[in-house]
Amino acid sequence: MVIEVRNVDKNFDTFKALNNLNLKIERGELVALLGPSGSGKTTLLRIISGLEFASAGSIFFDGQDAGTRHVGERRVGFVFQHYALFRHMTVFENVAFGLRVVPRARRLSNTDIKKRVLSLLSLVQLDRLSERYPTQLSGGQRQRVALARALAIEPLVLLLDEPFGALDAKVRKELRRWLRRLHDEMGLTSIFVTHDQEEALELADRVVVMNKGKIEQIGTPEEVYDQPATPFVYEFLGNVNRIDCTINDGKVHLWGVQVIAETQDGGKCPSGTVPGFAYIRPHDIDFVEKGTEHAVPAIVRHVAAAGPTARIEIQIEGIPNFIEADLSRKRYLELGYKIGQNVFVSARAARVFPASAAE
Repeated sequence: MVIEVRNVDKNFDTFKALNNLNLKIERGELVALLGPSGSGKTTLLRIISGLEFASAGSIFFDGQDAGTRHVGERRVGFVFQHYALFRHMTVFENVAFGLRVVPRARRLSNTDIKKRVLSLLSLVQLDRLSERYPTQLSGGQRQRVALARALAIEPLVLLLDEPFGALDAKVRKELRRWLRRLHDEMGLTSIFVTHDQEEALELADRVVVMNKGKIEQIGTPEEVYDQPATPFVYEFLGNVNRIDCTINDGKVHLWGVQVIAETQDGGKCPSGTVPGFAYIRPHDIDFVEKGTEHAVPAIVRHVAAAGPTARIEIQIEGIPNFIEADLSRKRYLELGYKIGQNVFVSARAARVFPASAAE
């Protein structure tokens, strides 16, 4: 199913939760709504499902206005963050619930309900636990029951609200991979809400970055990470160093040296003298020899070398905040840096925004 969100607003009394949103999700896509708490992503998901209604604007399913359709008529499966399973029902009955409440004229026979439920439990690898109750399951197993229940009604759209937020890191990672495979096998149009950037970048075909009820950027995981459209997207997605700079006639003065950097649109920095911010990812900080072009002296202040990547915190004279730099473990062991050591660094890549863009 193709979903279109057109000029959607949502107000809660005087609070504007969504502000003139426009979004199109193609058939079979897996799309992430990514943003901090209060950005409007769950509100948008609930409006698409029919659990909330927009204050203005329209929702279209395959070109048809869905705004007047009751939630039960939208063929939407919804998976909640905290499972919302019925504690007094077995796993089997939880999954069968949506099939049993269908009006009698359209309801499947008990034999067909049993066949579909067992098929779904096999799909989510819980067929041996059908007679257990939710309290007898792990968090990951409960989430799979919730997903099987959402799929039981054969939805055209699958909506997931922070589906792995209540799980520990290891289980979350396993379920992310499993959900991606399941989505590809079933070919559903799927939308999931998350504030976990790693989850969005790993799972989604496209990422919708939201902030304060608006869409900041839409793109593939590679596009939103490598080419952030706004300062907010840069700071929200991944670790980044934000450094005050001066833009002067197309040149950027950074750390006391003059460098060439690109603006957010890929062009050169604007002419004239204006204050700006330079954004540099930790992996784009390079440790170089003294005398290298654009190199500046720094002091190593902290080292965190556990794992495959070493995080080096350095301080540059005149810069109050520490700068973070990432090195592969092999490179770190070759350099052997210690706290208090004098080094020289340069930026391999920087993206510059005028200070006004961050307001």
